[in-house]
Amino acid sequence: MRARPKNVLILILCVCVIPLFWISLITKQNVPFPRTDSSGLEDVQDRLQVAEHVNRRREEDLRTLRSHFIQILRSVLQETNQTNRSIADLFQTNQALQLSNMSDISSDNSLQLPSLFTYLPHIVGKPQSLRPSFQLSQNRYGVSIVIGIPTIRRDKTSYLQQTVASLIQGMSVEEQKECLIVVFVAEPNDPEYVQEVGRELSKQFPQHLQSGLLELISPPAEFYPDFNNIKQTYGDTKERVKWRTKQNLDFSFLMMYARMKAVYYVQLEDDVIAKPGYFSIMKTFAEQQSSSTWVLLEFSTLGFIGKMFKSRDLPMMVEFFLMFYQDKPIDWLLDYFLAVKVCNPEKDHKHCNRMKGEMRRRYKPSLFQHVGTHSSLKGKVQKLKEKDFGKLMLHRAHVNPRANLKTSLKAYQKFTLHKAYIGEDVFWATTPAKGDYIQIKLDPPIHVEEILIRTGNPDHKDDVLVNGSLLVLPVESSRPVSTLQDSTFTVTSSGFLVVTSFKEGLAHVQFSENMEKISCVKVVVEADNENWMIISEIHIKERKISTPPS
Repeated sequence: MRARPKNVLILILCVCVIPLFWISLITKQNVPFPRTDSSGLEDVQDRLQVAEHVNRRREEDLRTLRSHFIQILRSVLQETNQTNRSIADLFQTNQALQLSNMSDISSDNSLQLPSLFTYLPHIVGKPQSLRPSFQLSQNRYGVSIVIGIPTIRRDKTSYLQQTVASLIQGMSVEEQKECLIVVFVAEPNDPEYVQEVGRELSKQFPQHLQSGLLELISPPAEFYPDFNNIKQTYGDTKERVKWRTKQNLDFSFLMMYARMKAVYYVQLEDDVIAKPGYFSIMKTFAEQQSSSTWVLLEFSTLGFIGKMFKSRDLPMMVEFFLMFYQDKPIDWLLDYFLAVKVCNPEKDHKHCNRMKGEMRRRYKPSLFQHVGTHSSLKGKVQKLKEKDFGKLMLHRAHVNPRANLKTSLKAYQKFTLHKAYIGEDVFWATTPAKGDYIQIKLDPPIHVEEILIRTGNPDHKDDVLVNGSLLVLPVESSRPVSTLQDSTFTVTSSGFLVVTSFKEGLAHVQFSENMEKISCVKVVVEADNENWMIISEIHIKERKISTPPS
């Protein structure tokens, strides 16, 4: 039976136009990133990187569709050339030549970059191998942090629900809006267990699944190779080699899935508990680092618990993991990844460790505690515990506005005012005397909602400021000073407002919405202090001023 030219043209148009139209609709989605303030330029840069990854993925989808279309077009032309010469003649036009050259992939001489198929050749021809086989999700993305929790069936106690509950309870309602928790059930050959976990989470956390805070996915069996052909290395048993190889692939799949959903990615395990307030601590600590110098932030010393990465770095890391997923455990690969980036082979081991320390930064005390005793490797007992988990925090970190700092107080050793302001450490000053001061000049001036300055800490309870005042300086205004202050504020000769005094080592004040922008915050010592002074927390919270619609 001879093919009719009209039918062939309609078929080709359908194959080409419908997928391209679908992709164009997807690419028009707006990524609803949370609003950032002027002090979060690095955070904005990270979010732009995530958006760029989304666009790159769409471009890859388009190139794949174009490649498939070219193959279909050539196949149709070859068939019709044998049955109907006039149809082939229809395509000897400029339009047909343009279609044939749409994709560089179709060129036999074109260069091609490595891809997943290079490292996982067993997934070639299996598009389902790169999609979750099971998914409970509201497709939340554009958040600050995505937390990945891989889990498998355990022979004894499961800690998964306890872990998820601890994470959710440790966040405020506002923090939950900036987070995504992805539970990754790594049991591709046990769909019944995957559905059982889904039912349990749906029963215990229905509102969090509905809100999009919690997701559950499971990988397809096609993503994994035949583990019976894995070579044994380092004297490990065959069972251990299978376990660590599969774990490398589990983590890689989870990272690839999560990489475009948030600015930062945090890896946990399914048998941990979290310290209350952990989310803001992690976010603040990450935002205070220089975005170009760190690769890994550690909020726990154990295994792969509490490891934070920038989402934009995940593709490079996953590719490195996949290169050697059959050769080494994931924690070894991570260390080698850092060494490859910064270690100079002409330098000694100490230099290498120092350089890796610049890229691998540790937060103390640990925010997560390992509670499980039985490893995911059958028969292995894991009794590791965080020694500093549960210790009282000696300082509290906040993202404060940009400012110039000045003080008449003498800092003890490395405990500087700058470290206290950015939340890296405490400010420890030798005995304050009357007239000593701390000046925080805001650059630029901002509307301030709240100021909190805390002195002393659990290790040095007596090193508090006993007699001190907190002052602020509003920006110059044509209005009289009386309209810039509440009735309880007094005014100094230099125009500062005395807003509160230190009581039991704490100064805390909240401002009304009609308060002018503040250009300077000042702490003044009103009398000689008997002891030294520690400032363990400085928080200047900017008020978000909503812009009225035009």
